[in-house]
Amino acid sequence: MNLKYVFTLILPLIMCFCSFITHAAPKVLIVVSSYGQNAGETKPGFEFDEFSQSYSIFKKNGLAIDIASPKGGKVEADKYDATKPYNQVFLTDQQAVNKLDNSLKLSNINSSDYSAIFVVGGKGAMFDLPKDEFLQTLIADVYQNNGSIGAVCHGPAALVNVKLSNGNYLVTNKKVNGFTNQEEAVFGKKWSKEFDFLLETKLKERGAKYQSSPMMLAHLASDERLFTGQNPASTAKVAEALVKSLGITLVKRIPWDDERTYGLIAQVLDGKNNATDKYKKSSAGFQPQLLAMYGFYSLKSAKNDTEKLKSLSLMELGALYFDHPKLSLIMAKGFTSLGQIHKAKSTLQALIKSHPEHQEAQEMLKTF
Repeated sequence: MNLKYVFTLILPLIMCFCSFITHAAPKVLIVVSSYGQNAGETKPGFEFDEFSQSYSIFKKNGLAIDIASPKGGKVEADKYDATKPYNQVFLTDQQAVNKLDNSLKLSNINSSDYSAIFVVGGKGAMFDLPKDEFLQTLIADVYQNNGSIGAVCHGPAALVNVKLSNGNYLVTNKKVNGFTNQEEAVFGKKWSKEFDFLLETKLKERGAKYQSSPMMLAHLASDERLFTGQNPASTAKVAEALVKSLGITLVKRIPWDDERTYGLIAQVLDGKNNATDKYKKSSAGFQPQLLAMYGFYSLKSAKNDTEKLKSLSLMELGALYFDHPKLSLIMAKGFTSLGQIHKAKSTLQALIKSHPEHQEAQEMLKTF
């Protein structure tokens, strides 16, 4: 047979195969803690919301995904709400669930297989990930091979002991963040006393240029293919920054309700008065209870009257669509502490109207 004719026949196949190799989807390794037991009650595990959000973003943007943990096999998340949309999507994807239930063991991972590593947070990450030498090597190798590293919330604990070939810590002189000491003091009391270190403190000790936003608000720190997020609200920003760093144009998506709500909170705290106009017309696409709870926790840690007023304004916004007696009582006490007696009285009167049996509200109203 004529060799030229044969070559003409197989050339398209060769070109097709080469094209497939060239355009193979980048692969990301999602890392979760193996520490969790009994849904975080016995030992803390990983944050399922952070995991499912990042998995969703990576999948929508065409990345190949593997899941790994220090011990491999089945891993336990802390207690979570399975009805949240991103969790529902993941839990109905049986192939994805099987991957999570059979996570790869970090010691068996070949770093050359991955373009990126993404470390999920949760308090379990503070116990096993900083000590895992296989993970440290994987992160260093992927980064030094021009790959991207992402970590969110307590996930940056995996970075604190990572050293590059020049002997420097990966985070030294880089913009980095993670769960703050303030956030730990408010939300981490159950387990933080057992940590070997506080994440913010350790990152600073390693020479990182630590940065942060107000408590529990989204914050992305990015520096030379290293992307870190402060807390669960930062997950989408970190995941999307990592995707873009791989040369991929992000697929457009509708923000999740909690994501949109945290954005509204940030605008309120920044003093953008018109930011609430859409919300006041309808709570669709927002989470009033999250607004109220954020206001409650920020009020507890407010340092001055200005911060107290902003916290109370968030609680008022939540109360528009979320009726809870305790919330109204706390608001009334907050207004009283600021000398805003008229607002305190009107809040109590509204509370008593909807809950006439509320004895504490009645007694407080009598004091004015």
